[in-house]
Amino acid sequence: MSSSEPEAAAPLAQSGHDDHGYVIPCKKIKNPMTLGAWEKSQTYSDFLGFIHTLSESVKGIKISEAGEPSETCAKLLSLLETLNHWIDEIPPTDQPQRFGNKAFRDWHKRLSDNSESIILTVMPVEHHKAVIELKAYLEDSFGNSVRIDYGSGHEMNFAAFLCCLYKLRVLTDTDSKVVALNIFNRYLELVRRLQTTYRMEPAGSHGVWGLDDFQFIPYIWGSAQLIDHPSIQPKDFHDCGVAQSNAKEYMYMRCIEYIHQCKNGPFFEHSPTLWGMTSVQHWQKINTGLMKMYKAEVLIKFPIVQHFLFGTILTLDPAT
Repeated sequence: MSSSEPEAAAPLAQSGHDDHGYVIPCKKIKNPMTLGAWEKSQTYSDFLGFIHTLSESVKGIKISEAGEPSETCAKLLSLLETLNHWIDEIPPTDQPQRFGNKAFRDWHKRLSDNSESIILTVMPVEHHKAVIELKAYLEDSFGNSVRIDYGSGHEMNFAAFLCCLYKLRVLTDTDSKVVALNIFNRYLELVRRLQTTYRMEPAGSHGVWGLDDFQFIPYIWGSAQLIDHPSIQPKDFHDCGVAQSNAKEYMYMRCIEYIHQCKNGPFFEHSPTLWGMTSVQHWQKINTGLMKMYKAEVLIKFPIVQHFLFGTILTLDPAT
């Protein structure tokens, strides 16, 4: 992995007010040739800036050190808790097939039916009209209700939902630690529960050579947490005991713990890409390499970004 730092991204800009003309977001990356416009867009720059800025904000920070959530962050945590309660109310159905429990479609329909009202509980009145765009990203954050699968594209949509809130200044830089370590971490626990309860399949899995069947961003922010850690070294993270004893404080370790819970056999066999990172000496180098890998394996992969939606908050307009 290269040790060079990711390029600085443009600051997230103000994107709306009470008389702004919001629209229903739609797909605009119609073919691989459109990827050039996507990479040169303000949204691409802002999204990378969002990922990088939150990564920088949590360097050397434990989850328990994120600080007290602001009123908006507390409302977002409450929103996620509501979605979690729905799993209790919509148990998996008794069906013969091993994967893809159809009860997930009922859970997702409830999300679609209620997304507007639950987002409004978070938004200040002057931004209520933005819900028409925000709900598109939230509804795509938890998996596909037809295929009953989940992957890094769905994770990207939840990050986009949060990025929109930054662009609208509903969230600010002072919220970054809580957003990464509390809100996004709570989102991860929710989607893990969805995956296990409804037996969701990986979406567009790279197979055994993927970083993870489901997630990517927590490895970026989680490796940032571990930079200059006095005892946890990259050579040790694959160990189940190390992961378990540190999972509550470090996102990266919780990801590894979850892999151990879902997969059997030697770590180097079922997770060879992650295993390869154990030979890297420093977490900073892993963090930098993961940012580059995220761009290459998620942000410019047509099968993933062809589904991304653009409105007036996140546009395909060229970067300024």
